[in-house]
Amino acid sequence: MRFLLAFPDTYEVGMSHLGLQILYAVLNALPYVAAERCFAPWPDREHQMRLRRLPLTSLESAAPMAGFDIIGFSLQYELSYTNMLNMLEMGEIPLKSAERLNHHPLVIAGGPCAFNPAPLAAFIDAFVIGEGEEVVAEITSAIAEGKKQNISRDTLLARLAGIDGIYVPCVHGKNTVIKKRKAIDLNAWPHPVAPVVPLMQTVHDRIVLEIARGCTRGCRFCQAGMLWRPYRERNAQLIADMADQALKSTGHDEVSLLSLSSGDYSCIEPLIQNLMQKHYTQRVALALRKTSFTLAPEAGTDKMRQVINKGNTADDLLKSVDKIFAAGWKSIKLYFMIGLPHEEESDLAGIIDLGYQALRAARHRGQVTISLSTFAPKPHTPFQWEKQLSLEETYDRQNFIRQRMNNRNLTVKWHDARMSLLEGLFSRGDEKIGDLLLCAYRKGCRFDGWSEIFRFDLWQEAIRETGINIDDYLRARATTEPLPWDNIDCGVSRDFLLSERQKADTQEATPDCRYDACQNCDVCDFADTKNIFSDKALGRAAAQEQIKPATAPEKVYRLSFTKTGRARFLSHLELAMALTRALRRSSLSLCYSAGFHPHPKISFATATSVGMASLEEYMDVTAAEYPADLPHLKNEIDAALPEGMEITDIKLLSYVAKELARSLHGFAYNLILPAETDEENLKNMAGHIEKFLAATSFPISRQSKGKTVTRDIRPFVEAITLNAGEKKVTTTLRHAQTGSVRPIDIIQHILGFPADQAQQVYVIKTKTILT
Repeated sequence: MRFLLAFPDTYEVGMSHLGLQILYAVLNALPYVAAERCFAPWPDREHQMRLRRLPLTSLESAAPMAGFDIIGFSLQYELSYTNMLNMLEMGEIPLKSAERLNHHPLVIAGGPCAFNPAPLAAFIDAFVIGEGEEVVAEITSAIAEGKKQNISRDTLLARLAGIDGIYVPCVHGKNTVIKKRKAIDLNAWPHPVAPVVPLMQTVHDRIVLEIARGCTRGCRFCQAGMLWRPYRERNAQLIADMADQALKSTGHDEVSLLSLSSGDYSCIEPLIQNLMQKHYTQRVALALRKTSFTLAPEAGTDKMRQVINKGNTADDLLKSVDKIFAAGWKSIKLYFMIGLPHEEESDLAGIIDLGYQALRAARHRGQVTISLSTFAPKPHTPFQWEKQLSLEETYDRQNFIRQRMNNRNLTVKWHDARMSLLEGLFSRGDEKIGDLLLCAYRKGCRFDGWSEIFRFDLWQEAIRETGINIDDYLRARATTEPLPWDNIDCGVSRDFLLSERQKADTQEATPDCRYDACQNCDVCDFADTKNIFSDKALGRAAAQEQIKPATAPEKVYRLSFTKTGRARFLSHLELAMALTRALRRSSLSLCYSAGFHPHPKISFATATSVGMASLEEYMDVTAAEYPADLPHLKNEIDAALPEGMEITDIKLLSYVAKELARSLHGFAYNLILPAETDEENLKNMAGHIEKFLAATSFPISRQSKGKTVTRDIRPFVEAITLNAGEKKVTTTLRHAQTGSVRPIDIIQHILGFPADQAQQVYVIKTKTILT
């Protein structure tokens, strides 16, 4: 059973999403399932693929999307919908469910956006309503059994429709209410402990451990706080064990503790103490770098925070600001929403006042940033019936705040009002919004959440052509009128949402049921479904563990390694990260620099250009003396390196050995000429080389930082030879602190390749010459 996990955004974003890593681990643990990944191609790559008529494929095996049994989209954000359509079309899969035939994959979707499936009902075969860990096994089992029986697509969809928490539009229609999948106990699903580690830098390049799921604070605008109830904590000891496994399997140096409100986790202090003490010697950070600290007061006045049931007061916020700056942070970000129900001009002025009060509380210790987003009512929340601001109203309120904040240490940022408008259209949209989506996609809309790609002009054209009246979707809804998502039951009752909306009108707070009585939201049955808290005894016991720092003497090891095949496309930073992670996974005890942000003591001879293969690179690593055989260490490191990178030698340096930078003399290269290079061109190159070797100087000009720089490269070329039979040039280039000559300079200025053809020469560094 082949399952493609499709994330409708870039690789950097998708690989930072914990849900994708969890499902990848769960699915591939099933013996009959092979799960692979696919991401949205950036527009330049899409252009290349369409030009060459290349289908979109999976990442692991480069298999076409159309060859999978099922494609599962993770829908986290409404402005990724056009990317989803683009991925389907580039995968040669009909966009509309009704147009797909028996040989096409089933297309399913899950995530928070699935709780209003109406805008995507024409495109998605089945929606997963709720959490995915358990249900994916039932889905894959049904499809695997269907494959054995060779049943039709319609019969297969009918079987999926019988699984709890699955909404199949062509089977259920709008009259069948689909209940959210039963919430899981996180302690039964310790995933992932061996996540896929990207070679490139992603948005969140660290281990992410989910410590709790759900939230019962009851903020009335917050969809996540309603959808993912009840509140469930993972046991502290299990989290500590998962951290141990994940650090060993990835080589990461940072752990992030994830939940909707991590500070609410009942064992947060002993858990943090345990992780910091246990992993101190490896200098593992807890995603608490003292640069910027984020707080979310959400509204500018205590009145408005009562309306939204936020609970915090201005005094609470200002005390926190003082503590944060006193603890060493250099800047604070304060997140606010504009356009909330019952908001008045005095509440906007309250945002300004609170910003200046926070700046005074900072007492010249750092900066304060005010970030403004526009409230978009979400389904299944007490505010699902409320009005959303129009574009003009949003601009007016943004300007009101911006024009009244004039201090260089107080910055104001705001979310694009046009993006918020579209988010509101889709979050509360009906099937007609699906027609708008298709029209905008056909016009070229992609990556609508990315400001550098976003084309609102095309959306405006699509709105006009489809006859969508924006006001119909931004307006307040009567509590008696049908809503597009009425057929989806998220667990929280409609009566509770209405009660919370009425409390907002009277500025009445609702207590948190974790610390107070049940508030009758109707999610819990108090048997299988209830709030779950960590075992505190385990948490306290874990906090007693501590690993003492090693006291072995420091030694310097010199490693040589290769960078060939696809690994040659890694940047120097990515290559260094891969090597560092591999070293951290080995049994070598690294030594670290001092200071707030310690780093392993690792140095490289030089940075090799992206795209250039190398058979010999060097790095020096400072570590505690290694007690075992160095060949064993080499095997350990190699096992954790990507294909194309391999350690070729490790040796212990003497105390008198020169550091790499002072030992570097030069490099030897093979320049592999294009196969179509003819005899005449080879003859011309031979003449160019002969002329160059006879010259006492050879000045060239090149662009550097917008300026033309002239440099004599002759002193840096120690040897250069043409092997016409093998169509290969070998050269030895000297390195000096004042500079050197690059292979591209040899290719263009000596061999005579034009700039637009120089990349046809394949460059291999064969040796790094040390003295």
